[in-house]
Amino acid sequence: MTASDEPVPAADEILDIVDEEDRVTGRAPRGEAYARGLRHRCAFILVRDAEDRIFVHRRTSTKLVHPSLYDMFVGGVVGAGESYAEAALREAEEELGVSGLPRPTHLFTFLYDAGDGRSWWSAVHEVRCDLPVRPQPEEVAWHAFLTEPELERRLGEWAWAPDGLEAYERLKAHRG
Repeated sequence: MTASDEPVPAADEILDIVDEEDRVTGRAPRGEAYARGLRHRCAFILVRDAEDRIFVHRRTSTKLVHPSLYDMFVGGVVGAGESYAEAALREAEEELGVSGLPRPTHLFTFLYDAGDGRSWWSAVHEVRCDLPVRPQPEEVAWHAFLTEPELERRLGEWAWAPDGLEAYERLKAHRG
């Protein structure tokens, strides 16, 4: 393996920095974007299996954002020059440990405000995964496919990633 084949550490990944209208204004490493509260882009993907259950997982304790919290979305940051759609497919396949997923369907985009001066544009997608999943151990500490009633019961019991929780509430409102 050559040095160029080695993965880029997450904090060094280059992101597009965007304004309040989601227009690119510059680029910065992820670690710097997080430390300085620079607005960037994220893709959220709700994954359903053949039985229409939702993939739910607990994030690992080593995640840069929301470690050890539960989430009903897979996803992550959109890399510099990457589209939301490209990031959604890449992130879903990486986190689920699969290849050959259909392109996730974009549902809506919103500006998430973390309430501490940080915000990021969040594009919510959905995809069906009929493949056996092998979640990425660096990202996923635990996982299961839950029915919507099972997921709803756990909303008040488990500690959830706040951006994923807001995306889920907006998704329910979007569907009426």
